[in-house]
Amino acid sequence: MSSLATAARTAAHCYPMHIQILPLALVLTIALHAQDVHVRVSPDVKTGIEGTTEFPTIQMALDHHPWPAPGGRVFIEIAPGTYHERLNITQNHPNITLIGMGHAPQDVVITNSLNAKQAGGTFFTETVQVNGAGFEADNLTFENTAGNTGQAVAIAVRADRVVFKHCRFLGHQDTLFADYGRQYYLDAFIEGGVDFIFGNATAVFDHIEIHANGPGYLTAQSRTSADQKTGYVIFSSKVTASPNLAPDSHSNGIFLGRPWRPHARVVYIDTELPADIRPEGWNNWGKTSNEQTAFFAEYHSTGPGAQPSARVPWSHQLTAAEARRFYPRVFLAGSDHWNPIAAAAQLP
Repeated sequence: MSSLATAARTAAHCYPMHIQILPLALVLTIALHAQDVHVRVSPDVKTGIEGTTEFPTIQMALDHHPWPAPGGRVFIEIAPGTYHERLNITQNHPNITLIGMGHAPQDVVITNSLNAKQAGGTFFTETVQVNGAGFEADNLTFENTAGNTGQAVAIAVRADRVVFKHCRFLGHQDTLFADYGRQYYLDAFIEGGVDFIFGNATAVFDHIEIHANGPGYLTAQSRTSADQKTGYVIFSSKVTASPNLAPDSHSNGIFLGRPWRPHARVVYIDTELPADIRPEGWNNWGKTSNEQTAFFAEYHSTGPGAQPSARVPWSHQLTAAEARRFYPRVFLAGSDHWNPIAAAAQLP
């Protein structure tokens, strides 16, 4: 018998009958929630010091929140507003949840404007950097407003067991750097023009709108060897495009992806594609050798951009059985049998 069960049973014998003894399940629930910490961020807050629970900026809340009990989570509840900040969720801050308290993701915007030329390289441009495992975000917008000025990252995610739900990611080139760990994106909006979902994470984009605001490449995945379990899965989603991006010349239109590294892997499953998608679908990034190593595939694409017979011959059209191994619960499970769908369901 566990120590908690023993304590509950002992208490039932020791206390008078008129004192109500809480059921063990309720005791466990209370104990679990007692491990968590909730803090508030709002521009209305004028002070914020170590160990308090109200802060005027998000980064201050990340730096100075009270620590939860072991196994607990820090919930940072962010009031509506535009936050001109660059955030860094460090490796020693796991299990952070950012929640926008507005009615919609556009009510809470985390924004900055910085491109590679200004910053000294692509990987110094991100508005938000996530390195802490177990990170979650819900009902937020992550934005880099540098526009069509070269590489400008809205968010860099290098962490395992990460969930984004009801979020927007706005930029142009290199909007979302999904680079490491298992990542699950649900009911989100991702906008960009060139290579705007890139990196080497094991990521599933479930019921996402991927919006191209310029001609270019939706993905630039960077798997470096065939034995890596990484890759991108766009699942039950929709691709849209700004006007005048139709593929009327070789330099126009939208590609589903190109291989940033030779063994890039991207799979589209049950996803609606617009007419703006180039018929060939995929690009080899100027290297025919990539055609032998990259794994680019589709299953049951729909819409006017779904033209399987016109795709490059080195891409794949999957069978139903082949597609199943890329479903979220399977592709993201890992050795610890993580259930990303259940994790996302815990968010509002």
